[in-house]
Amino acid sequence: MPPVTPHSIARAGTAPQTLAPPSHQHGQAEGIRPHYLVIMAISLSHLINDVMQSLLAAIYPLLQLEFGLSFAQIGLMTLAFMGTASLLQPLIGLATDRRPVPQSLALGMGFTMCGLALLAAGTSYAYLLAGAGLIGLGSAVFHPEASRVARAAAGGRFGTAQSLFQVGGNTGSALGPLLAAFVVVPLGRAAVGAFAVAALIGMGILAAVGRWHEGNRRAAAARKPAEPVATLPRGKVLLTVCILIFLVFSKNAYTASIASYYTFFLIDRFSLSTQGAQIMLFLFLGSAALGVVLGGVLGDRFGTRLVIWFSILGVLPFTLALPHANLPATAVLTVIIGFVLASAFPAIVVFAQELMPGRVGLVAGLFFGLAFGFGGVAAAALGPIADASGIAFVYQLCAFLPALGLMAVFLPRLNR
Repeated sequence: MPPVTPHSIARAGTAPQTLAPPSHQHGQAEGIRPHYLVIMAISLSHLINDVMQSLLAAIYPLLQLEFGLSFAQIGLMTLAFMGTASLLQPLIGLATDRRPVPQSLALGMGFTMCGLALLAAGTSYAYLLAGAGLIGLGSAVFHPEASRVARAAAGGRFGTAQSLFQVGGNTGSALGPLLAAFVVVPLGRAAVGAFAVAALIGMGILAAVGRWHEGNRRAAAARKPAEPVATLPRGKVLLTVCILIFLVFSKNAYTASIASYYTFFLIDRFSLSTQGAQIMLFLFLGSAALGVVLGGVLGDRFGTRLVIWFSILGVLPFTLALPHANLPATAVLTVIIGFVLASAFPAIVVFAQELMPGRVGLVAGLFFGLAFGFGGVAAAALGPIADASGIAFVYQLCAFLPALGLMAVFLPRLNR
């Protein structure tokens, strides 16, 4: 594959291929192929976006020392970031479904870059709060339109395209703490501004992707291609979307417990060093990234409903065993849980997109934004429980979260 550059992406859009609905067997479009160059470009941009997002939480200790912040003030910064990212995404997705704005991709990255600049050079808490809000706004603008691009470039392999797009974000989230530890901490808060260079690169790539997307959208509108349509009444569609959001909440709540408290659990239970606990956390994040990729491919091959069942409910035996395992077994279980749990997300997004054809932006806003926010709320609720009953009890409690996956029994079979 040739290197991903704005010029090469722009060339990919000069002759957009005919889009067709997926076949009934594997979701493979007939007579077309995926635009992998565009998919990889949007995945790389997702990586850059989520690296910059994850830097916010990673530099909290630096900000606390420099500005004397309380935990309440840090919590308010998280609320400014997650509130804008979560609540605005569905609204932006709904608006862009009605009137797509391909160049909003670069605009979203620009908001994130401005937020980083405020975090790097801000002289008061108000600047830090505004920076956190701008990063959240950038995320809210980026995700709906980026998800639309991934679907448009899928060539019928919607699960594969969605998983490749999402794995960029997973990788970025995993790299953020490492970059903070090895770049920002030694060099100081001002080093955050250096990541603006990555944002500029991302804006250049996204501007080219936006041009491809605009050309592809106009050609598709002229052809009026058939979309896979779910033959369900409106009430059934609404109920199914609520079930999918509930399933994502159960997944994100458990994932949030790992991201926020797993290192403390390992230190408390096994007396691991902070470095050793971080390595275990990276095992989880790495296996989750692999699970996202394979989940999309399996969804194209065997159907999204089956993958959702396997992932959401199939992880339950492993989460139940985790609080009682020894250290070597915990490492193995960490990898299995991350892999199996993460494989559901591409399948859930594709299932919802097929359920609501023409509402790609709204689906992205709901599942990347609103469900993400629910996971954050769950993580915040677990904090007082850990204070009152101990960190081990948190994982004994969270072990049952995947049982909520039984709600998947109510997911309908989509007849196109």
